Formats: sequence, structure tokens, C-alpha cells
Amino acid sequence: MTRLFDFPNPVNDVAARTVASGVILMAAMALIARQPWVTIPLAYGFVVRVASGPRFSPLGLFATRVVAPRLPQYRKLVPGPPKRFAQAIGAAFTVSALVLWLTGHATATYVLLAVLLVPATLEAGFGYCVGCELFGLGMRLGLVPASVCEECMDIWGPGAAARRAAGE
Repeated sequence: MTRLFDFPNPVNDVAARTVASGVILMAAMALIARQPWVTIPLAYGFVVRVASGPRFSPLGLFATRVVAPRLPQYRKLVPGPPKRFAQAIGAAFTVSALVLWLTGHATATYVLLAVLLVPATLEAGFGYCVGCELFGLGMRLGLVPASVCEECMDIWGPGAAARRAAGE
């Protein structure tokens, strides 16, 4: 049963960026076509990716089984716990958007989906994970114990931004 709820560590950055691209497409479709029901698969995807990684997420499976294997030259492994935290933030946004839509607040749903586009675009286009940065801040503030992600301590230490930019 524990294996069912495992999250991959490390995470292939290509897969993470592919998932973010899918989130952009779905959220943009919901906004442009004024179809708030798209929030249902978006919320489902985030919730199951938080719970068990890509194994029950159609978008996660597409990213890890179809796209990432075809782009091995871009493979970069990143720690899993910050990515799981980022997925949890996405889950909070999309579940909130879904609840708002179901209670008759479609405009608020669209606002949350529009806000979600910002971190998804930063991840997909630039490899900048807002949730990961917040996770690192939580570690620096002592809100996230070092034992959660030992390798993360080095990632957000002095000179880490330059190492990430250099692809190390």
C-alpha cells in the first residue's frame, strides 16, 4: 500500500515541464472557451499526482512514458519533494476553483485558473518552479525539516542558483 502513494524522487525535469505545458493548455482552454468543467480533470490530475506521482494521471503518464523518453538529451533530474509540494499547490488552486464553480462562482473559478497559468508557464517555459522555491523557503525558515529532502539542502544553499542555471 505504501508503494501506491510513493512520489518519484528524483523527478525528470522534462516530464515536469511537460505536465506544466498540459496544465497551461487545459487552463487556457477553460478560460478561452469559457468551459469551467475543464477544472474537473485539472483538479483530478493534481490530486492524484500529489498522492502517487504520475501513475494515475493521464497527463503525468503521457509526460513520463511518451515525451520524456523521446527527449533524453534534455534529461535533468531534480528532487521529488519540492515537485510534490508544487503539485499540492496546484491541487489547492484547482480544487478551490472546482468548488467555486460548483457553488455558482464561475468568475472566481476563472480567476484562479488564470493565476495558475503564471507558475505553470514559468515551469514549462523556463524551468522555474515557484512551488519548489516556496519549498526551499520553507526549509530555510525551518518549516520543512531537512529530513524531508536531504538533497534539497544543497540545492538552495549558497551558489545554488548558479549551479541550477549551469545544469549541474
